[in-house]
Amino acid sequence: MEQYSGAGAGRASHDVEQDFDNIAQNSPQEDLRDGLSQAFRSDQTPPFSNMVGQLFNQADTNQRTGMLNQLLGSVGPSVLASVLGGGALGGLGGLLNRGGGEQQVQLTPDQVDQLSPQQVEELAAHAERENPGVIDRMSSFYAQNPTLVKALGGAALAIALGHMSQRRR
Repeated sequence: MEQYSGAGAGRASHDVEQDFDNIAQNSPQEDLRDGLSQAFRSDQTPPFSNMVGQLFNQADTNQRTGMLNQLLGSVGPSVLASVLGGGALGGLGGLLNRGGGEQQVQLTPDQVDQLSPQQVEELAAHAERENPGVIDRMSSFYAQNPTLVKALGGAALAIALGHMSQRRR
């Protein structure tokens, strides 16, 4: 992990995905969460919302459902319903807005499968504006799904590993 800290951080190994796998399996989940939060906030990676859309695109249905329910829990269903509008999702926006719009609603896999990665990017951007803590919440979710995180690519993984390395000092 030394190559990801300090002066060596710019020289991340070509095996960053394998290193990430090994370190993620042997690190406390909170360290992984904090490293991912740093990667999501870094100016060396795409915006948080883009990375969430990318991960959504690579995720299986259960992971997608978990991701969307984390976003929903960060801002509430009425905010997400306003982003979704009626458009292509029609009934989903109505479901989220039911009951005054502030009760906790859990999306089902069938509902989540109606969303495109671009819509999820829009939801993530809106969620970040409404509640910047969504990055930490999503990082906790992704720390539980480290195999999925590899879809972020080498730069984001190297940043996460670098932060984790600094915490261990």
